[in-house]
Amino acid sequence: GLVVDIRHIMLVADMMTNDGSVKAIGRHGISGRKSSVLARAAFEITSTHLLRAAIIGEEDHLDGVAENIIVGQPVTLGTGAVNIEYVPPKK
Repeated sequence: GLVVDIRHIMLVADMMTNDGSVKAIGRHGISGRKSSVLARAAFEITSTHLLRAAIIGEEDHLDGVAENIIVGQPVTLGTGAVNIEYVPPKK
């Protein structure tokens, strides 16, 4: 079968129960309650999320990975979080 690290399962369980009630992982649960318009739109029912956000003037500050990928910006995580400069030695 599939081997899943227990820490991944614990993380998901924590997200599902962090407010004292059990939430689904879907549009009516965790994924549908994201603060980012683009993150919600990337998950499901894109046009509904974008239209609703446009009507109420909601802004997206592009703080997450999904949002930055959608708009084509580099993500400032991992190797994107550092700038490496090479200064060749003088001869």
